[in-house]
Amino acid sequence: MTPADAEAILQEYFAPWIQRLGLRVEEVGERHAVVRLPWSDDLAREGGGLCGQAMMAAADTATVIAISSARGQFVPMTTVQQSTTFQRPVMGKDVLIDVRITKLGRTLAFSEVTLAAAGSVETAAHATTVYAILA
Repeated sequence: MTPADAEAILQEYFAPWIQRLGLRVEEVGERHAVVRLPWSDDLAREGGGLCGQAMMAAADTATVIAISSARGQFVPMTTVQQSTTFQRPVMGKDVLIDVRITKLGRTLAFSEVTLAAAGSVETAAHATTVYAILA
Protein backbone atom coordinates (compact mmCIF):
# COMPACT_ATOMS: atom_id res chain seq x y z
CA MET A 1 0.00 0.00 0.00
CA THR A 2 1.24 3.50 -0.83
CA PRO A 3 0.43 6.78 0.92
CA ALA A 4 -1.80 7.62 -2.09
CA ASP A 5 -3.73 4.36 -1.57
CA ALA A 6 -4.16 5.25 2.10
CA GLU A 7 -5.33 8.77 1.21
CA ALA A 8 -8.01 7.17 -1.00
CA ILE A 9 -9.20 5.16 2.03
CA LEU A 10 -9.54 8.41 4.00
CA GLN A 11 -11.70 9.88 1.24
CA GLU A 12 -13.85 6.82 0.61
CA TYR A 13 -14.57 5.36 4.04
CA PHE A 14 -14.61 8.21 6.58
CA ALA A 15 -17.31 10.64 7.63
CA PRO A 16 -17.15 14.21 6.29
CA TRP A 17 -16.21 15.63 9.71
CA ILE A 18 -13.16 13.33 9.85
CA GLN A 19 -12.22 14.41 6.33
CA ARG A 20 -12.38 18.04 7.46
CA LEU A 21 -9.57 17.33 9.94
CA GLY A 22 -7.29 17.41 6.88
CA LEU A 23 -5.35 14.27 7.82
CA ARG A 24 -2.48 13.46 5.47
CA VAL A 25 -0.80 10.08 5.22
CA GLU A 26 2.96 10.56 5.44
CA GLU A 27 4.05 6.92 5.48
CA VAL A 28 2.63 3.40 5.40
CA GLY A 29 4.39 0.12 5.89
CA GLU A 30 3.83 -3.52 6.61
CA ARG A 31 2.62 -2.94 10.19
CA HIS A 32 2.63 0.83 10.65
CA ALA A 33 1.46 4.21 9.45
CA VAL A 34 2.38 7.82 10.09
CA VAL A 35 -0.41 10.35 9.64
CA ARG A 36 -0.23 14.14 10.01
CA LEU A 37 -2.97 16.14 11.73
CA PRO A 38 -2.47 19.72 10.51
CA TRP A 39 -2.71 22.46 13.11
CA SER A 40 -5.96 24.41 12.97
CA ASP A 41 -7.21 27.15 15.28
CA ASP A 42 -10.62 25.49 14.89
CA LEU A 43 -9.28 22.49 16.81
CA ALA A 44 -7.77 24.51 19.66
CA ARG A 45 -9.38 24.61 23.06
CA GLU A 46 -9.38 27.47 25.52
CA GLY A 47 -5.77 28.33 26.24
CA GLY A 48 -4.60 27.52 22.71
CA GLY A 49 -3.79 23.82 22.97
CA LEU A 50 -4.99 21.28 20.45
CA CYS A 51 -8.09 19.60 21.88
CA GLY A 52 -7.86 16.00 22.99
CA GLN A 53 -10.96 14.99 21.05
CA ALA A 54 -9.26 15.90 17.75
CA MET A 55 -6.15 13.95 18.70
CA MET A 56 -8.20 10.90 19.70
CA ALA A 57 -10.17 10.98 16.45
CA ALA A 58 -6.94 11.32 14.47
CA ALA A 59 -5.33 8.41 16.36
CA ASP A 60 -8.40 6.24 15.77
CA THR A 61 -8.41 7.09 12.06
CA ALA A 62 -4.67 6.56 11.68
CA THR A 63 -5.08 3.11 13.22
CA VAL A 64 -7.53 2.16 10.44
CA ILE A 65 -4.88 3.21 7.92
CA ALA A 66 -2.20 1.10 9.66
CA ILE A 67 -4.44 -1.97 9.83
CA SER A 68 -5.44 -1.52 6.19
CA SER A 69 -1.77 -1.30 5.23
CA ALA A 70 -1.00 -4.46 7.23
CA ARG A 71 -3.88 -6.29 5.51
CA GLY A 72 -2.99 -4.92 2.06
CA GLN A 73 -6.34 -3.14 1.63
CA PHE A 74 -9.22 -1.64 3.55
CA VAL A 75 -11.45 -4.21 5.23
CA PRO A 76 -14.50 -3.53 7.40
CA MET A 77 -13.43 -3.02 11.01
CA THR A 78 -14.59 -1.26 14.14
CA THR A 79 -12.96 0.17 17.24
CA VAL A 80 -13.40 -2.06 20.28
CA GLN A 81 -11.25 -0.07 22.70
CA GLN A 82 -9.10 3.05 22.70
CA SER A 83 -7.24 4.31 25.73
CA THR A 84 -5.42 7.63 25.49
CA THR A 85 -3.14 9.44 27.90
CA PHE A 86 -2.20 13.07 27.32
CA GLN A 87 1.29 14.02 28.41
CA ARG A 88 1.83 17.57 27.17
CA PRO A 89 -0.07 20.17 25.16
CA VAL A 90 0.42 20.79 21.46
CA MET A 91 0.44 24.48 20.67
CA GLY A 92 0.40 25.82 17.12
CA LYS A 93 2.02 22.77 15.48
CA ASP A 94 0.92 19.84 13.37
CA VAL A 95 0.73 16.49 15.13
CA LEU A 96 2.40 13.36 13.78
CA ILE A 97 0.55 10.17 14.66
CA ASP A 98 2.77 7.08 14.54
CA VAL A 99 0.80 3.81 14.67
CA ARG A 100 2.51 0.45 15.20
CA ILE A 101 0.47 -2.73 14.93
CA THR A 102 1.57 -4.96 17.81
CA LYS A 103 -0.67 -7.93 16.97
CA LEU A 104 -2.66 -8.62 13.83
CA GLY A 105 -4.95 -11.57 14.19
CA ARG A 106 -7.74 -12.91 12.05
CA THR A 107 -10.47 -11.08 14.00
CA LEU A 108 -8.61 -8.61 16.27
CA ALA A 109 -5.83 -6.07 15.80
CA PHE A 110 -3.90 -4.29 18.55
CA SER A 111 -1.80 -1.14 18.21
CA GLU A 112 0.36 1.39 20.02
CA VAL A 113 -0.07 4.99 18.91
CA THR A 114 2.33 7.84 19.66
CA LEU A 115 1.33 11.43 18.98
CA ALA A 116 3.97 14.18 18.93
CA ALA A 117 4.11 17.78 17.78
CA ALA A 118 5.91 18.03 14.45
CA GLY A 119 9.60 18.62 15.03
CA SER A 120 9.51 17.34 18.61
CA VAL A 121 10.77 14.05 19.99
CA GLU A 122 8.58 14.47 23.09
CA THR A 123 5.37 12.44 23.20
CA ALA A 124 2.25 14.62 23.46
CA ALA A 125 -0.15 11.68 23.82
CA HIS A 126 -0.05 7.90 23.78
CA ALA A 127 -2.88 5.56 22.87
CA THR A 128 -3.53 1.87 22.65
CA THR A 129 -6.28 0.50 20.47
CA VAL A 130 -8.08 -2.76 19.83
CA TYR A 131 -10.03 -3.26 16.62
CA ALA A 132 -12.42 -5.99 15.57
CA ILE A 133 -11.85 -7.02 11.96
CA LEU A 134 -15.26 -7.76 10.48
CA ALA A 135 -14.30 -9.42 7.19
